Amino acid sequence: MQNSNKIYSINGSIIKVKNTKDFFMLEKVFVGSKQLIGEVIAVNESETTIQVYESTTGLKPGEEVLGSGIAMSVSLGPGLVSNIFDGIQRPLKDLASVYGATIKPGSKVKVLDEDKLWNVSVKVKAGQKLAAGQVYAVCPETQLIEHRLMVPPNISGIVVSCAASGLHKLLDVIVVLEDENGKQHELTLCQQWPIRVPRPANQRLELNMPLITGQRVIDSLFPIAKGGVAAVPGGFGTGKTMTQHQLAKWAEADLIVYVGCGERGNEMTQVLKEFGSLIDPKSQRPLTERTILIANTSNMPVAAREASIYTGVAIVEYYRDMGYDVAMMADSTSRWAEALREISASLEEMPAEEGFPAYLPSRLSQFYERAGRYKTLGGMEGSISIIGAVSPQGSDFSEPVTQNTKRFVRCFWALSKSLAYERHYPAIDWNMSYTEYIEDLKPWFENNLGPEFLQFRQEILNILQDETKWLEIVKLIGSDVLPDEQKLTLEIAKMIRIGFLQQNAYHKIDTYVPLKKQMLMMKIILNLYSACQNALKSGVAFTDILSTGIFEVIAKLKYDIGNGDLEKFEDYNELIKTKLMVLNN
Repeated sequence: MQNSNKIYSINGSIIKVKNTKDFFMLEKVFVGSKQLIGEVIAVNESETTIQVYESTTGLKPGEEVLGSGIAMSVSLGPGLVSNIFDGIQRPLKDLASVYGATIKPGSKVKVLDEDKLWNVSVKVKAGQKLAAGQVYAVCPETQLIEHRLMVPPNISGIVVSCAASGLHKLLDVIVVLEDENGKQHELTLCQQWPIRVPRPANQRLELNMPLITGQRVIDSLFPIAKGGVAAVPGGFGTGKTMTQHQLAKWAEADLIVYVGCGERGNEMTQVLKEFGSLIDPKSQRPLTERTILIANTSNMPVAAREASIYTGVAIVEYYRDMGYDVAMMADSTSRWAEALREISASLEEMPAEEGFPAYLPSRLSQFYERAGRYKTLGGMEGSISIIGAVSPQGSDFSEPVTQNTKRFVRCFWALSKSLAYERHYPAIDWNMSYTEYIEDLKPWFENNLGPEFLQFRQEILNILQDETKWLEIVKLIGSDVLPDEQKLTLEIAKMIRIGFLQQNAYHKIDTYVPLKKQMLMMKIILNLYSACQNALKSGVAFTDILSTGIFEVIAKLKYDIGNGDLEKFEDYNELIKTKLMVLNN
């Protein structure tokens, strides 16, 4: 029977089909003679509205639309790690090898290599009962990631037959499962999952352990929990991408999924090149062996930009179900929100604040809610930590995307343009940033580092707050009128900024700092502060304390003490005593 579903109207990426009941909501469809990939986003009796994820240039009314019978989904199986995809999960390397440097509308390649042989170890036998989420086979995906093949969440039953361990292709049947209704299900190395539907889990667990990043301003002052969510807002040039690179490289996560959503093409090219050359510091293997990249740049179709976030988080949930701790970097959610606004305008929906659709807050919450620590259907524990960059125009944090993001994240690392211009990186502004995970993480810090760690943290924050207060006075009437105690506070605060908060991503010692060293650095700074306060009380002038040069020495210890030489901190404590004792005498 001839297909009668013809395009009636085209408005950018939005097309409409009149008088049809052949499509269902969120169905994946193929549009026009080039079979462009699209998704049904609205259905009523008179028309069906479809969002096309490729360029509609050259598309004409009267061309046919074909349904697929399935929702817009991702393919999940070995071969995802180390790969680079666009927003609708087409592998960019394969596209380039077939079609060249430019992605043409209607370009089609297989998501995963169906001819590659994987060394599969089958973990079940005939007659065994399998529940949803249980592992039936494993294979090494890379040298760092073991791929665990799981029964899909909507299937369970008895193993009727299973293949032998050995080399298998992606679509080889590994297990045949018979459910309680007598229906048989063939399980291969690959499964499909709708991108907009969260994968189910057994239980959401407490967020009671930190995601250690090795970045002092984050781990010590504004920590994020493993399974938590954080926003990194900042204007152009403040170091959002650089911050996310550091987190991707050093965060205590088994797998990194980096989604470049609407960023400039040259910036994304830099990301791809850098990730390709980075070495994972823990294993000394290429970082790409535990990284999945999704690149949907600003010159790619805007609708695919909107889908890229969901593609990324669906892949993340799949690896969470394997029992991995996964960190997802979304760069940036502002470009994603702009895609929502553009699509909403094409649909002629009533705009809300600054033209964004009224459902922007709910879409943001649905995305961030997919983070967390979980007990999976298969009985393992896995986590998803989401770190979303926000790009407010003109660094205006009062704009809708930033404000709505603050409603759904519990960690806010505000990047400062002035700090970035001073070459202070990470440019996280301690006056505007905050974390709400401290109470959740308090038992972990006390058990692993002792109660001192949080005490030191609070004292450091108090000194920085005092500095902000005194600097207002200095701007008005100069620093000479301040008493020596306040001058000392300003000097210590300066040393905290330069010697502790500022971190060199390219220095072999300073690029990553373990928590124990971070605590000892805070301790020695506070010891110096206390010793100088005692010296002032005994009558020593502040200028004499400055002349000892002790502040410069302590500020440089981040480079002088290696991460494995923590016993050297005691030498610096002795140096402080010696320098100040001379003044007292």
